[in-house]
Amino acid sequence: MSFAFIKHDTNIDFVGGRRLAYGLSVLLFLLGIVAALVGSGPKLGIDFAGGVIVQVQFQQTVDDNALKKSLDIPSLPGITTQRFGDTGRDFLLRFSQTNSGDATQLRTTVVETLQAAFPDNKAEIQRLEVVGPKVGSDLTNKALSALYYSILLIAVYISGRFEQRWMAGAAMAAALWGGVYVVGLTGVGMGWLVLVALGITLVVCFVLRLNFALGAITALIHDVAITVGLLSLMGVELDLNVLAALLTLIGYSLNDTIIVYDRLRENLRAAPKMDFAGIINRSVNQTLSRTILTSGTTFVATLALFLLGGGVIHDFALAMLIGVLIGTYSSIFIASPMLLALGDTTFYVSLVQKENYERPGEHGIV
Repeated sequence: MSFAFIKHDTNIDFVGGRRLAYGLSVLLFLLGIVAALVGSGPKLGIDFAGGVIVQVQFQQTVDDNALKKSLDIPSLPGITTQRFGDTGRDFLLRFSQTNSGDATQLRTTVVETLQAAFPDNKAEIQRLEVVGPKVGSDLTNKALSALYYSILLIAVYISGRFEQRWMAGAAMAAALWGGVYVVGLTGVGMGWLVLVALGITLVVCFVLRLNFALGAITALIHDVAITVGLLSLMGVELDLNVLAALLTLIGYSLNDTIIVYDRLRENLRAAPKMDFAGIINRSVNQTLSRTILTSGTTFVATLALFLLGGGVIHDFALAMLIGVLIGTYSSIFIASPMLLALGDTTFYVSLVQKENYERPGEHGIV
Protein backbone atom coordinates (compact mmCIF):
# COMPACT_ATOMS: atom_id res chain seq x y z
CA MET A 1 0.00 0.00 0.00
CA SER A 2 1.63 3.24 -1.13
CA PHE A 3 1.39 6.58 0.62
CA ALA A 4 1.34 9.87 -1.28
CA PHE A 5 2.16 13.08 0.55
CA ILE A 6 0.09 14.98 -2.03
CA LYS A 7 -2.70 13.08 -3.78
CA HIS A 8 -2.14 12.50 -7.49
CA ASP A 9 -5.53 13.97 -8.36
CA THR A 10 -4.87 17.27 -6.55
CA ASN A 11 -6.15 20.15 -8.67
CA ILE A 12 -5.42 23.49 -7.00
CA ASP A 13 -6.01 26.51 -9.23
CA PHE A 14 -2.61 28.19 -8.82
CA VAL A 15 -2.96 30.15 -12.05
CA GLY A 16 -6.29 31.55 -10.91
CA GLY A 17 -4.62 33.04 -7.84
CA ARG A 18 -1.71 34.57 -9.72
CA ARG A 19 -3.01 38.16 -9.49
CA LEU A 20 -3.28 37.91 -5.72
CA ALA A 21 0.23 36.45 -5.66
CA TYR A 22 1.54 39.30 -7.83
CA GLY A 23 -0.03 41.80 -5.42
CA LEU A 24 1.64 40.12 -2.43
CA SER A 25 4.99 40.15 -4.23
CA VAL A 26 4.68 43.85 -5.05
CA LEU A 27 3.78 44.58 -1.40
CA LEU A 28 6.81 42.68 -0.09
CA PHE A 29 9.04 44.33 -2.69
CA LEU A 30 7.82 47.81 -1.71
CA LEU A 31 8.36 47.03 1.98
CA GLY A 32 11.96 46.11 1.17
CA ILE A 33 12.48 49.32 -0.82
CA VAL A 34 11.03 51.42 2.01
CA ALA A 35 13.26 49.65 4.53
CA ALA A 36 16.30 50.35 2.34
CA LEU A 37 15.44 53.99 1.60
CA VAL A 38 14.28 55.10 5.06
CA GLY A 39 17.78 54.56 6.40
CA SER A 40 21.06 54.80 4.54
CA GLY A 41 20.32 51.66 2.53
CA PRO A 42 20.87 47.98 3.34
CA LYS A 43 22.93 47.46 6.47
CA LEU A 44 26.30 46.26 5.20
CA GLY A 45 28.54 44.15 7.41
CA ILE A 46 32.24 44.79 7.77
CA ASP A 47 32.93 42.38 4.90
CA PHE A 48 31.52 45.01 2.53
CA ALA A 49 31.61 48.30 4.46
CA GLY A 50 34.97 47.81 6.15
CA GLY A 51 35.64 48.20 9.86
CA VAL A 52 36.40 46.13 12.93
CA ILE A 53 34.40 43.37 14.60
CA VAL A 54 35.34 42.02 18.04
CA GLN A 55 33.75 39.10 19.87
CA VAL A 56 34.22 39.36 23.64
CA GLN A 57 33.14 37.20 26.54
CA PHE A 58 32.78 38.45 30.12
CA GLN A 59 32.93 36.35 33.26
CA GLN A 60 29.62 37.85 34.40
CA THR A 61 26.62 39.40 32.68
CA VAL A 62 26.97 42.99 31.44
CA ASP A 63 24.38 45.64 30.66
CA ASP A 64 24.31 46.61 26.96
CA ASN A 65 24.10 50.36 27.58
CA ALA A 66 26.93 50.30 30.11
CA LEU A 67 29.13 48.39 27.67
CA LYS A 68 28.41 50.76 24.80
CA LYS A 69 29.05 53.82 26.99
CA SER A 70 32.38 52.46 28.19
CA LEU A 71 33.62 51.97 24.61
CA ASP A 72 32.44 55.33 23.27
CA ILE A 73 35.94 56.78 22.91
CA PRO A 74 37.71 58.53 19.96
CA SER A 75 40.08 55.62 19.32
CA LEU A 76 37.11 53.28 18.77
CA PRO A 77 34.68 55.28 16.61
CA GLY A 78 31.17 54.26 15.57
CA ILE A 79 30.72 51.66 18.31
CA THR A 80 27.73 49.31 18.13
CA THR A 81 27.13 46.41 20.49
CA GLN A 82 25.11 43.25 19.96
CA ARG A 83 24.38 40.60 22.56
CA PHE A 84 25.71 37.26 21.33
CA GLY A 85 24.10 34.07 22.59
CA ASP A 86 21.78 33.60 25.55
CA THR A 87 24.14 33.84 28.51
CA GLY A 88 24.36 37.64 28.62
CA ARG A 89 28.16 37.40 28.74
CA ASP A 90 28.98 37.33 25.02
CA PHE A 91 28.92 40.39 22.78
CA LEU A 92 29.83 41.41 19.24
CA LEU A 93 31.41 44.86 19.10
CA ARG A 94 31.59 46.72 15.80
CA PHE A 95 33.59 49.84 15.03
CA SER A 96 33.92 51.94 11.94
CA GLN A 97 37.37 51.99 10.36
CA THR A 98 39.98 53.26 12.82
CA ASN A 99 43.15 55.18 12.10
CA SER A 100 45.22 52.21 13.09
CA GLY A 101 45.16 49.08 11.00
CA ASP A 102 47.28 47.21 13.59
CA ALA A 103 45.14 44.39 14.99
CA THR A 104 47.45 43.97 18.01
CA GLN A 105 47.07 47.63 18.98
CA LEU A 106 43.30 47.45 18.52
CA ARG A 107 43.14 44.37 20.74
CA THR A 108 45.17 46.13 23.43
CA THR A 109 42.96 49.24 23.27
CA VAL A 110 39.76 47.21 23.62
CA VAL A 111 41.11 45.09 26.49
CA GLU A 112 42.43 48.09 28.44
CA THR A 113 39.18 50.01 27.93
CA LEU A 114 37.08 47.09 29.14
CA GLN A 115 39.33 46.47 32.13
CA ALA A 116 39.02 50.12 33.15
CA ALA A 117 35.23 50.09 32.78
CA PHE A 118 34.64 46.66 34.37
CA PRO A 119 37.53 46.00 36.78
CA ASP A 120 35.69 43.17 38.56
CA ASN A 121 34.44 41.47 35.40
CA LYS A 122 37.26 40.13 33.24
CA ALA A 123 36.66 40.24 29.47
CA GLU A 124 38.31 37.87 27.00
CA ILE A 125 38.57 38.63 23.28
CA GLN A 126 37.66 35.53 21.31
CA ARG A 127 37.71 36.98 17.81
CA LEU A 128 38.93 40.18 16.16
CA GLU A 129 38.57 40.95 12.44
CA VAL A 130 39.71 44.03 10.57
CA VAL A 131 38.58 44.80 7.01
CA GLY A 132 39.91 47.89 5.25
CA PRO A 133 37.65 50.10 3.11
CA LYS A 134 39.43 49.07 -0.11
CA VAL A 135 38.95 45.38 0.65
CA GLY A 136 35.31 46.01 1.56
CA SER A 137 34.72 47.83 -1.73
CA ASP A 138 36.33 45.02 -3.73
CA LEU A 139 34.24 42.41 -1.94
CA THR A 140 31.07 44.41 -2.64
CA ASN A 141 31.84 44.60 -6.36
CA LYS A 142 32.66 40.90 -6.53
CA ALA A 143 29.51 39.97 -4.62
CA LEU A 144 27.28 41.96 -6.99
CA SER A 145 29.11 40.51 -9.98
CA ALA A 146 28.65 36.97 -8.66
CA LEU A 147 24.90 37.48 -8.28
CA TYR A 148 24.55 39.01 -11.74
CA TYR A 149 26.65 36.51 -13.68
CA SER A 150 25.01 33.55 -11.94
CA ILE A 151 21.60 34.81 -13.11
CA LEU A 152 22.91 35.55 -16.62
CA LEU A 153 24.39 32.07 -17.06
CA ILE A 154 21.13 30.61 -15.82
CA ALA A 155 19.33 32.54 -18.56
CA VAL A 156 21.65 31.06 -21.18
CA TYR A 157 21.15 27.52 -19.86
CA ILE A 158 17.36 27.73 -19.74
CA SER A 159 17.22 29.32 -23.21
CA GLY A 160 19.06 26.33 -24.63
CA ARG A 161 17.54 23.67 -22.39
CA PHE A 162 13.88 24.51 -22.88
CA GLU A 163 13.79 26.53 -26.10
CA GLN A 164 16.67 25.02 -28.09
CA ARG A 165 18.15 28.49 -28.65
CA TRP A 166 21.69 28.09 -27.40
CA MET A 167 23.08 30.55 -29.92
CA ALA A 168 20.57 33.26 -28.97
CA GLY A 169 21.42 32.74 -25.31
CA ALA A 170 25.16 32.79 -25.95
CA ALA A 171 24.86 35.93 -28.10
CA MET A 172 22.86 37.62 -25.35
CA ALA A 173 25.49 36.70 -22.76
CA ALA A 174 28.38 37.92 -24.94
CA ALA A 175 26.65 41.21 -25.74
CA LEU A 176 25.77 41.86 -22.10
CA TRP A 177 29.24 40.94 -20.87
CA GLY A 178 30.75 43.35 -23.39
CA GLY A 179 28.25 46.04 -22.48
CA VAL A 180 28.95 45.67 -18.77
CA TYR A 181 32.69 45.84 -19.41
CA VAL A 182 32.43 48.98 -21.54
CA VAL A 183 30.06 50.77 -19.17
CA GLY A 184 32.29 49.76 -16.26
CA LEU A 185 35.14 51.72 -17.83
CA THR A 186 33.12 54.92 -17.27
CA GLY A 187 33.43 54.51 -13.51
CA VAL A 188 29.75 53.85 -12.84
CA GLY A 189 29.18 52.20 -9.47
CA MET A 190 28.85 48.43 -9.56
CA GLY A 191 25.42 48.55 -7.96
CA TRP A 192 23.95 50.71 -10.73
CA LEU A 193 25.86 48.75 -13.33
CA VAL A 194 24.32 45.46 -12.20
CA LEU A 195 20.82 46.95 -12.08
CA VAL A 196 21.17 48.28 -15.64
CA ALA A 197 22.58 44.95 -16.84
CA LEU A 198 19.70 43.02 -15.26
CA GLY A 199 17.24 45.38 -16.91
CA ILE A 200 18.89 44.84 -20.30
CA THR A 201 18.84 41.06 -19.74
CA LEU A 202 15.09 41.12 -19.13
CA VAL A 203 14.48 43.30 -22.20
CA VAL A 204 16.63 41.08 -24.44
CA CYS A 205 14.82 37.95 -23.23
CA PHE A 206 11.48 39.63 -23.96
CA VAL A 207 12.50 40.81 -27.44
CA LEU A 208 13.94 37.41 -28.39
CA ARG A 209 10.92 35.67 -26.84
CA LEU A 210 13.07 33.60 -24.51
CA ASN A 211 10.01 33.10 -22.34
CA PHE A 212 11.25 30.28 -20.13
CA ALA A 213 14.43 32.20 -19.36
CA LEU A 214 12.49 35.40 -18.71
CA GLY A 215 10.12 33.64 -16.31
CA ALA A 216 12.98 31.99 -14.40
CA ILE A 217 15.08 35.17 -14.21
CA THR A 218 12.13 37.24 -13.03
CA ALA A 219 11.48 34.68 -10.29
CA LEU A 220 15.15 34.72 -9.21
CA ILE A 221 15.30 38.52 -9.10
CA HIS A 222 12.02 38.41 -7.18
CA ASP A 223 13.53 35.99 -4.62
CA VAL A 224 16.77 37.92 -4.08
CA ALA A 225 15.10 41.36 -3.94
CA ILE A 226 12.41 40.34 -1.45
CA THR A 227 14.83 38.36 0.74
CA VAL A 228 17.29 41.27 0.90
CA GLY A 229 14.42 43.69 1.53
CA LEU A 230 13.04 41.65 4.43
CA LEU A 231 16.52 41.25 5.92
CA SER A 232 16.98 45.04 5.68
CA LEU A 233 13.60 45.53 7.35
CA MET A 234 14.75 43.27 10.19
CA GLY A 235 18.04 45.12 10.55
CA VAL A 236 20.19 42.14 9.55
CA GLU A 237 23.68 42.97 8.33
CA LEU A 238 24.50 41.86 4.79
CA ASP A 239 27.85 40.08 4.90
CA LEU A 240 29.55 37.18 3.15
CA ASN A 241 27.42 34.68 5.08
CA VAL A 242 24.23 36.29 3.78
CA LEU A 243 25.71 36.41 0.26
CA ALA A 244 26.41 32.67 0.47
CA ALA A 245 22.80 32.13 1.52
CA LEU A 246 21.52 34.21 -1.43
CA LEU A 247 23.59 32.25 -3.95
CA THR A 248 22.37 29.00 -2.37
CA LEU A 249 18.79 30.19 -2.62
CA ILE A 250 19.20 30.98 -6.31
CA GLY A 251 20.12 27.33 -6.80
CA TYR A 252 17.19 26.01 -4.75
CA SER A 253 14.65 28.27 -6.42
CA LEU A 254 15.99 27.42 -9.88
CA ASN A 255 15.80 23.71 -9.10
CA ASP A 256 12.09 23.99 -8.26
CA THR A 257 11.43 26.09 -11.35
CA ILE A 258 13.18 23.65 -13.70
CA ILE A 259 11.25 20.71 -12.24
CA VAL A 260 7.97 22.47 -13.01
CA TYR A 261 9.20 23.51 -16.47
CA ASP A 262 10.19 19.92 -17.28
CA ARG A 263 6.77 18.62 -16.33
CA LEU A 264 5.14 21.46 -18.27
CA ARG A 265 7.06 20.43 -21.37
CA GLU A 266 5.98 16.81 -20.98
CA ASN A 267 2.34 17.81 -20.55
CA LEU A 268 2.56 19.95 -23.69
CA ARG A 269 3.71 16.86 -25.58
CA ALA A 270 0.87 14.77 -24.14
CA ALA A 271 -1.95 17.32 -24.55
CA PRO A 272 -0.93 20.01 -27.08
CA LYS A 273 -4.53 21.17 -27.58
CA MET A 274 -5.27 21.66 -23.88
CA ASP A 275 -5.78 25.17 -22.51
CA PHE A 276 -2.35 26.49 -21.47
CA ALA A 277 -3.56 27.70 -18.06
CA GLY A 278 -4.82 24.17 -17.42
CA ILE A 279 -1.47 22.70 -18.47
CA ILE A 280 0.36 25.00 -16.04
CA ASN A 281 -1.99 24.05 -13.20
CA ARG A 282 -1.61 20.36 -13.98
CA SER A 283 2.19 20.64 -14.06
CA VAL A 284 2.43 22.54 -10.77
CA ASN A 285 0.03 20.14 -9.05
CA GLN A 286 1.90 17.08 -10.35
CA THR A 287 5.21 18.38 -8.96
CA LEU A 288 3.73 19.85 -5.77
CA SER A 289 4.66 16.86 -3.59
CA ARG A 290 8.30 16.99 -4.69
CA THR A 291 8.42 20.76 -4.22
CA ILE A 292 6.98 20.67 -0.71
CA LEU A 293 9.15 17.74 0.42
CA THR A 294 12.36 19.27 -0.98
CA SER A 295 11.68 22.74 0.41
CA GLY A 296 10.27 21.33 3.65
CA THR A 297 13.33 19.25 4.48
CA THR A 298 15.59 22.20 3.65
CA PHE A 299 13.47 24.46 5.84
CA VAL A 300 13.59 22.05 8.80
CA ALA A 301 17.38 21.65 8.55
CA THR A 302 17.84 25.42 8.28
CA LEU A 303 15.49 26.00 11.21
CA ALA A 304 17.68 23.71 13.31
CA LEU A 305 20.72 25.80 12.33
CA PHE A 306 18.82 28.98 13.19
CA LEU A 307 17.76 27.75 16.64
CA LEU A 308 20.80 25.72 17.65
CA GLY A 309 23.67 26.85 15.44
CA GLY A 310 24.74 29.84 17.50
CA GLY A 311 25.20 33.49 16.68
CA VAL A 312 27.92 33.06 14.05
CA ILE A 313 25.59 31.27 11.62
CA HIS A 314 22.40 33.06 12.73
CA ASP A 315 22.17 35.51 9.80
CA PHE A 316 22.96 32.81 7.23
CA ALA A 317 20.21 30.58 8.63
CA LEU A 318 17.71 33.45 8.77
CA ALA A 319 18.38 34.38 5.14
CA MET A 320 17.94 30.73 4.16
CA LEU A 321 14.66 30.42 6.07
CA ILE A 322 13.19 33.46 4.36
CA GLY A 323 14.62 32.52 0.97
CA VAL A 324 13.34 28.93 1.00
CA LEU A 325 9.79 30.16 1.60
CA ILE A 326 10.04 32.95 -1.00
CA GLY A 327 11.73 30.65 -3.54
CA THR A 328 9.07 27.95 -3.22
CA TYR A 329 6.34 30.56 -3.52
CA SER A 330 7.91 32.11 -6.64
CA SER A 331 8.35 28.74 -8.39
CA ILE A 332 4.63 28.09 -8.01
CA PHE A 333 3.07 31.53 -8.38
CA ILE A 334 5.62 33.61 -10.38
CA ALA A 335 7.83 31.61 -12.75
CA SER A 336 5.17 29.34 -14.25
CA PRO A 337 2.15 31.69 -14.40
CA MET A 338 4.35 34.30 -16.11
CA LEU A 339 4.58 31.98 -19.11
CA LEU A 340 0.85 32.42 -19.57
CA ALA A 341 1.27 36.18 -19.98
CA LEU A 342 4.21 35.78 -22.37
CA GLY A 343 2.71 33.32 -24.87
CA ASP A 344 -0.14 30.98 -25.72
CA THR A 345 -0.36 27.22 -26.14
CA THR A 346 0.54 27.42 -29.85
CA PHE A 347 3.84 29.17 -29.11
CA TYR A 348 4.96 26.63 -26.49
CA VAL A 349 3.79 23.64 -28.52
CA SER A 350 5.96 24.89 -31.39
CA LEU A 351 8.98 24.84 -29.04
CA VAL A 352 8.25 21.24 -28.04
CA GLN A 353 7.79 20.22 -31.67
CA LYS A 354 11.08 21.87 -32.55
CA GLU A 355 12.80 19.96 -29.77
CA ASN A 356 11.24 16.67 -30.90
CA TYR A 357 12.48 17.35 -34.43
CA GLU A 358 16.01 18.25 -33.38
CA ARG A 359 16.30 15.55 -30.70
CA PRO A 360 14.18 12.60 -31.90
CA GLY A 361 13.70 9.66 -29.65
CA GLU A 362 14.05 11.60 -26.38
CA HIS A 363 11.09 11.10 -24.10
CA GLY A 364 10.39 11.36 -20.42
CA ILE A 365 11.33 13.93 -17.85
CA VAL A 366 14.97 14.87 -17.66
